[in-house]
Amino acid sequence: MRLPTQNRTLETFVMTGDPLMPRAPRQAFTRTAFAAAHVVSDPIAERDPWDGRPAIDWENTLGFRRWLWDQGLGLAEAMDTAQRGMGLDWLTAKELITRTMAEAAAHPLKPRVACGAGTDHLTLDEIRTTDDIVAAYTTQMEAIEAAGGQIILMASRAFKSIEATAEDYLEAYSTLVRQARGKVILHWLGDMFDPALAGYWGSGDVDLASETVLTLMRDHADKVDGIKISLLDRKHEEDFRKRLPDGVKLYTGDDFNYADLIAGDGEHHSDALLGIFAAIAPAASQALEALAAGDLDTYHRLLAPTVPLSREIFRAPTRFYKAGIAFLAWLNGAQSHFIMPGGFQSSRDITHYAQVFRLADTAHLLSDPDLAEKRMSTLLDLHGIT
Repeated sequence: MRLPTQNRTLETFVMTGDPLMPRAPRQAFTRTAFAAAHVVSDPIAERDPWDGRPAIDWENTLGFRRWLWDQGLGLAEAMDTAQRGMGLDWLTAKELITRTMAEAAAHPLKPRVACGAGTDHLTLDEIRTTDDIVAAYTTQMEAIEAAGGQIILMASRAFKSIEATAEDYLEAYSTLVRQARGKVILHWLGDMFDPALAGYWGSGDVDLASETVLTLMRDHADKVDGIKISLLDRKHEEDFRKRLPDGVKLYTGDDFNYADLIAGDGEHHSDALLGIFAAIAPAASQALEALAAGDLDTYHRLLAPTVPLSREIFRAPTRFYKAGIAFLAWLNGAQSHFIMPGGFQSSRDITHYAQVFRLADTAHLLSDPDLAEKRMSTLLDLHGIT
């Protein structure tokens, strides 16, 4: 194939044609691994894609989740990977959660599913106090618990909107954690994923913010399963996880350094709650199986080539990474089109998609090379590249 480059040239690329085949794990994992999955749009049914509610292709959306579960992965549902706040509204997210939990209950592996609770059914103008924030979260938490899901307390733009202090965060989150039926997962999403979340936990100083959330977890260690941190800062994550209360997990959301963070340093390790795991599921599943068997060489051999792919998908502006996740699903036949809610596929350029294609093939993640090549050629044609 002739693929475009950043310097406006075309370069010949020859595919390896050596994909990893998805399969069930042969050994239980020693790490908890949630893949944050995208949603598949129904482009024929969708109307007013920029202004209206998204139309979801439910069969393909749920089929993708079954594919992840078949490989032994858990699921983080209705998160930012599913375009939460960027095309996916709360009513659609609620239906997604309900449908997903029903599918999970029927799946033979009884997969673990955690679901994002936020405040996005209200506009920021409707939220003026921490009490308003707590009430908004509570509405969504109750819906998740009614469906049978574990709660992820997603980072909310509302805290920034009301200029909440560290004390406000502690008060609100303490109330939310206490009222949850089961253990919750906290969520610290950096501003590279959402600029509106800069200075979360009440401070632009990461060290001060860390002290605030550590205080929260120490005060409620019996109700906190773990925290997902997506700051793309390996040193911070390694330092932070050493300070966690006993039994509380650090779920890495670092899509740049996940391989080493999950492997750990011999004393501490991270578990996983990653958008990239939805894109690299065969490699992630088989690498975690190897890690459980004590085979670090195979673990790193499988994951090492996925890291450059992940860094390309999550490159700045990082918040547009969702397009790369859906692109790979399309290349691999998990959906028949490359249309996303809100037309989000237009958030990346053709040279990015060409590089994702190259790196996915190198990482052995194009499960049907002939189909992937045909679909990449179609996308090139649409961009006037033959």
